[in-house]
Amino acid sequence: MEILVLDVGGTFIKYAVMNENVKIIEKSKVPTPKDTIEHFVDVIGEIFDKYKNRIEGMAMSLPGRIDSDKGYLYSGGSLQYNCDKNIVQILQKRCPVPITIENDGKCAALAEVWVGNLKDCDDGIVVILGTGIGGGIIKDKKLHKGKHFMAGEFSTIFSDSKEFNCDVKQLWGGQNGVPALCAAFAEAKELPIEAVDGYKVFEYINSGDKESLDILDKFCSNMVAQLYNLQFIYDPEKFAIGGGISQQKILIECIQKNIEKYAEKLGPFLMEKPKVVPCKFFNDSNLIGALYNYLVMEGKLSDK
Repeated sequence: MEILVLDVGGTFIKYAVMNENVKIIEKSKVPTPKDTIEHFVDVIGEIFDKYKNRIEGMAMSLPGRIDSDKGYLYSGGSLQYNCDKNIVQILQKRCPVPITIENDGKCAALAEVWVGNLKDCDDGIVVILGTGIGGGIIKDKKLHKGKHFMAGEFSTIFSDSKEFNCDVKQLWGGQNGVPALCAAFAEAKELPIEAVDGYKVFEYINSGDKESLDILDKFCSNMVAQLYNLQFIYDPEKFAIGGGISQQKILIECIQKNIEKYAEKLGPFLMEKPKVVPCKFFNDSNLIGALYNYLVMEGKLSDK
């Protein structure tokens, strides 16, 4: 059994031919169309044509608020042309095979609970550090989506009690997305923001630069405050931290250090400390989660 699995991002569409044993047989990527849904369908169709004689279906990870049962996108995230569209119906006119879709952060969570670092958990939370903060909530080993498919959309959690003025810096995604870390570093080092990315920031951090380490500590402190909030609200067994920067060992160490710092300050209010692990999968997590979603929705695999 071979399935064409696609991870649609704001910059690239990564795609792979995979089997039910999570083996990636072929993998590549193409630029994501920025203009129209017609262009988007054309690009997906060209990928499909390469493999249509060997695959049985397509599994997709997409940004946006998604009803995966109906194949409907209420919002398209960075791809606004996908808003309020039944993407499955639209794509099946061009690619006449079974197609399943799911939100990208939720796919990452599915990958971790299926074959990753939440495999031993009934209840867990995946937090993906990217442009904002995505993720997913696992309840009884299944994805919890919420009534409006918003569960796990962590970016828009309010992070202060001031009057909200549509300032992204007042939201968790504005404080703990990778751009926020890069902006703090650029300001401290008096560098243009376009000259800074995550790689450069962690180059300084890993070299022991004190100013950069202080920036990381503040970044992790903000993050841990929200992890404690989620711990008290949902009480998961573990948090799995994903996204490109989660591959940095020092990030996970700094998060854990701040968990202990908060624990000391909470004193009699402390009930349980968040347990944090890195995600097992990084660049391939959305592909793996989309594959799992396909296998379950098509009745090839039980989610129990």
